[in-house]
Amino acid sequence: MGPFFRTDADVAVPALVQAQRHARGCRCALHGRRLFTGGLVAAAALPAATAFAREGVDVGPRSSFSKLVSADQIEQAAAAQYQQMRQQARQQRALAGDDHPQLVRLRTIAKRIIPHTYEWNPRAQGWSWEVSLIGSKELNAFCMPGGKIAFYYGILQQLQLNDDEVAMIMGHEAAHALREHARERMGKTAATKIGAGLLSQLLGLGNTGDALLNMGGQLLTLRFSREDESEADLIGIELAARAGYDPYAGVTLWQKMGAASKGAPPQFISTHPSGPTRIRDIEANLPKVQPLYQRAEKPAQKFGAPTSLKG
Repeated sequence: MGPFFRTDADVAVPALVQAQRHARGCRCALHGRRLFTGGLVAAAALPAATAFAREGVDVGPRSSFSKLVSADQIEQAAAAQYQQMRQQARQQRALAGDDHPQLVRLRTIAKRIIPHTYEWNPRAQGWSWEVSLIGSKELNAFCMPGGKIAFYYGILQQLQLNDDEVAMIMGHEAAHALREHARERMGKTAATKIGAGLLSQLLGLGNTGDALLNMGGQLLTLRFSREDESEADLIGIELAARAGYDPYAGVTLWQKMGAASKGAPPQFISTHPSGPTRIRDIEANLPKVQPLYQRAEKPAQKFGAPTSLKG
């Protein structure tokens, strides 16, 4: 397939990938309570006095705006765009092969995290999860609707991320898909552009469904709100902790991000809450996830960060 990463100049990232730059965004809200779908039936069968509180972080319920857009359509559009991105990266010799050590690393971590996503969104059990590694120096990573994950080589190599820190990023990005932040943003756009008078038609789709389907291209340009990003931070540290990765890595990760910014935030955090703010929020929630980490089965294999542009 040719060299995975060119060292004479940064890989010319495909236009689709360029537009995608943190299309999934990263910002998140903290408070409120989330329904624990996995325990609803059991809890309903118990007297109120015996119902138990869920262990882990607390975030609010998913926005009702997401109901205005078909989850199936969003996930189908994401899958098509993800494959197009992979194809363009392959043509530019910027797509890591299955045997690339850093892609093996990413997929190993993903396999530990994915089983813990199901309670956050039952649809995740039916997703065809994928993990790709793109040969670019850019500090970026994302997860599209339907579990389509991609990491840019630069974020692994330049920040010298350990496995715990990689798990924090992966959990954070997966949280955007689980909480359907893209679907929510598109629903808000639909409500604004199409008008409240057509919301009932939106729910039934009909002719308006075509307009929403055409909005699928926005998956490459969507920006998430700061609340979305903060929410993804918290869910991300919980997912990683349950998978056996040290949640304190959420702090060291953003310390590294801050050091890499050199006065100007890298693309990965340019639209996110500031580093000090998100570090404080993560630290405040560590007591909620540390017990999960302590009880979790730890990874049997440790991987190292790439030491050069060639991995």
